[in-house]
Amino acid sequence: MRNRLKELREARGLTQAALADRLDVSRQTVNALETGRYDPSLPLAFRLARVFEQPIEAIFEPDDDAAVPRQGR
Repeated sequence: MRNRLKELREARGLTQAALADRLDVSRQTVNALETGRYDPSLPLAFRLARVFEQPIEAIFEPDDDAAVPRQGR
């Protein structure tokens, strides 16, 4: 899953540690999210959306190969 976390965090002048404090997670978790090594749980995705005042889908985007195929018409 791709995400805009680093871009959004830096635009607000937050360090990884400051964002981690706001989310009640470790700095290592924020780093893993930003680098795509970890996908957030749904509750964490909602917390991120609230912090950045963005809908979840504006922050996270599935990789093309992970996208759910659409059913034929």
